[in-house]
Amino acid sequence: MSDLDGRIGGIRVGYDLNADWNGTRLHGRIGGHLEGKDITLTLSGERVDGRVGGHIKGFDADGTLSADELRVRLGGRIEGDDVRATLTETSADGRFSGRIDGKDIRLHLAGDRLTGRIGGTLNGKDVNLRVGGVPFGVAVLAAVCAYKALEDHEDAERKEDEQKD
Repeated sequence: MSDLDGRIGGIRVGYDLNADWNGTRLHGRIGGHLEGKDITLTLSGERVDGRVGGHIKGFDADGTLSADELRVRLGGRIEGDDVRATLTETSADGRFSGRIDGKDIRLHLAGDRLTGRIGGTLNGKDVNLRVGGVPFGVAVLAAVCAYKALEDHEDAERKEDEQKD
C-alpha cells in the first residue's frame, strides 16, 4: 500500500491530506477529524470516480484519467466544477472550474514530492504532498479535490458571516 500525505494551503488556512493507495483505490481524509471530509477515488482503466465528504455535504468525482490528460467533473451538473489538466511525467498544467471564473492548476513532481499551486497569487493555495507510490494523475486529482473541499468550506464560512451582519 502507498501513501499520499501533505497539505493544501498554508499553516493557518489549509487542509491536511492523508490517504492510502491500494493499486486501484485511494482512500483517506482531507482536513481533520472535525473539520474535514473523507476522500475515496477509484481508478479502473482510464475511468476515475469517487466521493469527497458524506452523502449530504460532499461532492462526487467522475471522469477520465490517462497518462497525458485529466478530465473530471467534481460535483453535479449544475453545482459542480470541471477539472482539465495536461499531464506529463512530472507536471500538471490546467484549469479548475472554468475559463472565466476558474483557477489555474500548476503542479510539479520532483522525486516523491508534488508541489505547486492551484489558483492565483492572491486567492490560490499551495500544494505540498508526498506522493509515495501513488500514480501522478491520482495525486493531482486528490490535490484538486482537497482544494475544492477547502474552497467550499471557506465559501460556507463567508456566507455564514454575511448572514450574521
